[in-house]
Amino acid sequence: MEWRKSELAPDDVKNFAEKYGCDLLCASILLRRGIRTGEEIRYYLENDLRYLRNPFELPGMEDAVERILAAREEGEKVMIFGDRDVDGITGTVLLTDFLRRSGFDVRWRLPMGEEPYGLSAQAVEDFAADFGTLIVTVDCGISNREEISRAAELGIGVIVTDHHNPPELLPEADALINPKLPGPYPFRELSGSAVAYKLVSALRFAMKSTIFGQAISLLNARPGTEAMIIEIVKLRNLAVIDTLVETVVPGMVGINNTRIPMFLSGQQILCWDLPIQKKLLAQTFGTGVEIQMLDMSPEISKIIPQITGKSLLRLKELSRIGKYSEQNTGELDVLVNLFVSFVLKKETIFNEEDDAGLQLAALGTIGDIMPLRDENRLIVRKGIEAMFQKPRPGLSDLLFKQDLAGRPLSADDISWQLTPVINAPCRMGRAEKSVSLLLSESMEERDILADEITKMNNERKRLVEDLYRRAEPEVYKNLGDFGRNMAVYSGENILPGLTGLVASRLVDHFNVPALAASIIDDTIKGSFRSVREYNLSFLLEQCGELFIRYGGHDFAAGFTMERKNWNTLLERLKTIAANMDIKAFKEEALEIDAEIPLSCLSRLEEDPRIIGKKDLYILQLADLFEPYGEKNRPLLFLSRGFKIADITLMGKEKLKHVKLTLDTGNLKWPGIYWNAASRVKVDFDKGDTVDLLYTVTRNWFNGVLSPQLIIKDLRTVI
Repeated sequence: MEWRKSELAPDDVKNFAEKYGCDLLCASILLRRGIRTGEEIRYYLENDLRYLRNPFELPGMEDAVERILAAREEGEKVMIFGDRDVDGITGTVLLTDFLRRSGFDVRWRLPMGEEPYGLSAQAVEDFAADFGTLIVTVDCGISNREEISRAAELGIGVIVTDHHNPPELLPEADALINPKLPGPYPFRELSGSAVAYKLVSALRFAMKSTIFGQAISLLNARPGTEAMIIEIVKLRNLAVIDTLVETVVPGMVGINNTRIPMFLSGQQILCWDLPIQKKLLAQTFGTGVEIQMLDMSPEISKIIPQITGKSLLRLKELSRIGKYSEQNTGELDVLVNLFVSFVLKKETIFNEEDDAGLQLAALGTIGDIMPLRDENRLIVRKGIEAMFQKPRPGLSDLLFKQDLAGRPLSADDISWQLTPVINAPCRMGRAEKSVSLLLSESMEERDILADEITKMNNERKRLVEDLYRRAEPEVYKNLGDFGRNMAVYSGENILPGLTGLVASRLVDHFNVPALAASIIDDTIKGSFRSVREYNLSFLLEQCGELFIRYGGHDFAAGFTMERKNWNTLLERLKTIAANMDIKAFKEEALEIDAEIPLSCLSRLEEDPRIIGKKDLYILQLADLFEPYGEKNRPLLFLSRGFKIADITLMGKEKLKHVKLTLDTGNLKWPGIYWNAASRVKVDFDKGDTVDLLYTVTRNWFNGVLSPQLIIKDLRTVI
């Protein structure tokens, strides 16, 4: 296996570290990972919800908020309709819980039993029969053009919140909220539950703030070279919607000969340090001209006292947000950041209720395997923190049942031990169980539901294991038919909710895209899973006319079709597989993030999270890059000269794994090397000196957290 470490210019690392205020090792890791813009870097170095993107930048958000608030005013019946996977479940709970607590007449629904994915005509008609008038979808709806048209015929409004790839023809809904739609929102990879969280954040702002829906202008005049520069930014719901910059030579141009009056017409105008601003404007346009402005500084100073008495120029030097800008941060940028921070703090937008919502958004983001980049990192990190400090009802019950309560959690813990449990009822055709658990206000009911869901998860694991044992030999038989580029398995009467799990297992084993399908009477329901960068959208489009319906993400998708088209699909897949670029599926080199001297493995540093406590530096470094997951693999370190002090073989049914005791000279580290038992006494042995590639984790055992290395590869030093 190839070990590869990119070389970096020392000056580039030094300049990067100085600009962003991190140490040299952290800077080198960010650069090696291609994380070079302030827009990306801030989500690694900052842990403040203020860095979340404004929900009103999502297309359709203000229209959705106004329609939902109107529903409350009119006492309308509202239905939240979500997808039945963990992303849809958590998003449905998040939105239902918020609306219920906010006084709405709200109910929820998911596709039940064998109902297809997405909003169904049956659900629409049932809701109409109950005199319902507004449906809000979660994690679905963007492809439900016909069903939404039917809702309109029945007098029901529909707001779509989704994150799946939009079709060419969009549904005619009251509002469409999807980060993949064209618009100003810069991050496309939100989960369905995160989109629901954004809607809840926008609703909370609208309910609390007196400036919802209003355009507000922030004005700043500053001297330039022989001219006065007058900068104005127009905000709506704290999002920048327009900017004006006028450069005026004092005494040469009247204000009515500039664009300023028209730009400010009908606006509430705010500034920083009103006396100075009045003086500068008088110098520019004369004392006869006065712009009616309010001074922001006294009110903001009450909420953010550390900025009291400081000029915008001085605050620009202190701005944490400003250092991540790719352009020079100006005084107007500082003014905008101050105003936004002030409103968010004043209205306590980020509160305990928000923490409870973040827990659900984090679960959905992890469960839907969304890339842990950009604001997804902040959503997951803060959601996990809130989960540890005060897990929401229902979730706390599952954490207890899974032996995760009262211990620090990682995204990996949630991915392997929590989201599959929430998803288990869906796999078994009873997705409503998880929603009921997370919404229930009865401790007794939650305990019963948590037990039921845990049993379903155990049964789900057993069924998947049985299915995989049948699938693996079948795939070996037909792998050659698909050019050894695709794994395909089908079986009679498989629970449709299990096909995605079987396909994932096939991907892991054969390292090629996989399809697992369930044949039920005259219908086939299948799940595709992909590897690395092979995009399933292209494959699905080539087979689209064979399906009744299909959709999903670039790397995980599903379909429903008539059985009579199955053989045609298989033949087409053989042709597609034969033309796949097999290079895309070859084993990649191990990309090293940093080489760590053994001395650093015992170096203690002050723990920034707990005053007065110290922690190993390398653990703190690994923590900085959490959460790990899709598009953010764990840091991979290289260290040279470990001494193997002890070796123990591990395994339940068969001794397949290795536990090593690794001596650095100052500290002994436990190391786990998965599936490496066959290498003992062949490639390494007790007493050998080795160079290691490894990741760093904490192992939780008997209530104690201890550091541990997970070994990816090793080489004996001769």
